[in-house]
Amino acid sequence: MKFNEIKYQDAATKTYLGSPSIIRLDNSDLLATHDYFGPGCPLNHEGEEHLTSVYRSSDDGKTWVNVTHIANAFWSGLFKHKGAIYLLGTSQQYGAIVIRRSEDNGNTWTHPRDEKTGLLFRGCPFREPPNYHCAPVPILKKNSRIYRAFEDCTPCNWGTGFQSLVISADEDAELLDASSWTMSDKIPYNPIWTPKEWGTLQRPGWLEGNIVETPNGEIWNILRFNSTPVVDKAAIIKVSDDGKNLSFDPKNGFIQFPGGMTKFTIRRDPFTQLYLTLSNNNTDPNWPSQRNVLSLHASDDLIHWRHKKTLMEDDSGLSHEESMRRTGFQYVDWQFDGDDVIYIVRVAYDGAHNFHDANRITFHKLENFRSLI
Repeated sequence: MKFNEIKYQDAATKTYLGSPSIIRLDNSDLLATHDYFGPGCPLNHEGEEHLTSVYRSSDDGKTWVNVTHIANAFWSGLFKHKGAIYLLGTSQQYGAIVIRRSEDNGNTWTHPRDEKTGLLFRGCPFREPPNYHCAPVPILKKNSRIYRAFEDCTPCNWGTGFQSLVISADEDAELLDASSWTMSDKIPYNPIWTPKEWGTLQRPGWLEGNIVETPNGEIWNILRFNSTPVVDKAAIIKVSDDGKNLSFDPKNGFIQFPGGMTKFTIRRDPFTQLYLTLSNNNTDPNWPSQRNVLSLHASDDLIHWRHKKTLMEDDSGLSHEESMRRTGFQYVDWQFDGDDVIYIVRVAYDGAHNFHDANRITFHKLENFRSLI
């Protein structure tokens, strides 16, 4: 498989590539970010993963140049707002919620040193609550507010410890000022909500939510759901318009969602009004964590999803079992780009020692996507 690589990292370094994010700048350049994880990666003074790199392409994604690195930025996503670029995420693995702004197309960034300069919600040192978590997930702008999903992993046990939450701010507010932002209440997952027909789940929990507006104007947080050994499930949490209150209905809150075991991004096409996602639909239930297939899916209502096109699948010649273990096309971030969709992928392929620990960040374009949906 031929890749348009933004970054390659030899697995021998024990440093892996995560959290890709991408936007098209107003000057038509592309800007991309990713972070680093693993036992060999750069650590901060608290011994935590924390580093993000920034890249730019001025030839529509054909070639990429490393612009800068940002310390104490992790699990972060790019978005544009009122002529500036923002990077919103955490300060480190399970850190504080922080936001940065660039007014020169990503060359330089503000530093969140305090509550007036982008330190929105303080996290605590190593695994002491609160332990904020997220991924490069969408921003929703509705009714003059900005909404974005996070989690507090308290207690800090992956899967079962995630408490869903939402932060929001007025669109006209100073987004670097912590007082502009409101945090909702938090909802931990209660195992008694698990449908009986699913049986016993290993580590049930929700994370990496997508804030979306429904066809009837409600605000939902659609979350990745860790449902092993069951596959392709997601959860819906409803969000009040003021961003303060969350609610979950266990009778109607679970949906069949292709790739619900892995991080996904949902966006709504402003022309067709269809919701789209690029996700790791499961093709073998014996492998609930499968990530070696990436597909485009569409929905009219956020509940019923249709497979439209397989975009990436392993062609490396590995056996079925080894492909499941060692290949991943995952954590996709994507944007509408005129008649096309541009997307960026965390890839484990040809030298990665397992499907999770990616050795590449790659750029792709799906041309004339509306002809497929």
